[in-house]
Amino acid sequence: MSLLEIKDLNTIAADDNNKHILNDLNLTINPGEIHVIMGPNGSGKSTLANTILSNKRYIKTKGNIIFDGEDITNLTTDKIAKKGIFMSFQSPIEIPGITVAHYMKSLKESLTGEKVNIYQLSKEVEEKMEKVDLNKSYNQREFNEGFSGGERKKMEMLQLLMVNPKLAILDETDSGLDVDAIKTVIKGIKAYKNDNNAVLIITHSMKVLDGLKVDKVHLLIDGHIVEEGDISLAEYIDKEGYNKYL
Repeated sequence: MSLLEIKDLNTIAADDNNKHILNDLNLTINPGEIHVIMGPNGSGKSTLANTILSNKRYIKTKGNIIFDGEDITNLTTDKIAKKGIFMSFQSPIEIPGITVAHYMKSLKESLTGEKVNIYQLSKEVEEKMEKVDLNKSYNQREFNEGFSGGERKKMEMLQLLMVNPKLAILDETDSGLDVDAIKTVIKGIKAYKNDNNAVLIITHSMKVLDGLKVDKVHLLIDGHIVEEGDISLAEYIDKEGYNKYL
């Protein structure tokens, strides 16, 4: 059974005069797979990610989203997250006054509905920090406060490992990162990935795909997937751009 199945999805932007963005979009992702969405700016890549998570800015006018055998089309964002979908952001926010340790505690408790011992959790956090090249001292720092772009993306990889969702949607996680930070993101993806979960990577670049076993690449133009292929499609786009498809 597929993990994620999107059928004939259409979406409008509520805050942009109901502009039509996604058009009869279909996508299927199976457990154990890594999929990539590529496309020019404004093609609907981030809209797709936000629509899956039921961001209120985007209204579904047609179609269904099936996750792990259940129709989640009309579920709220918090319920979708608890079903096992994680999404990273292009520009992670900072939360002054809340330490990383307490943030992770709140995150775990909100997802599981159970109380978490912060001392035991801190040990788990520090173990996973090593996997994304974060010093354990970050555990006591305020969440993303004063962090560089690369450190914020590492923090998102840490959250991914802590939450361990069934599906990870990574929206331009490599945006604005240097080579070393991109390598850490790739390291985090590899640490997370197994045969039972899946990854959907939204990107403009081949850099974040280096060393990953990509199962399928989808080219999104004007809210519609116009071509699908293996990693060679991403390599072509990285070299030649989108002119052939515009």
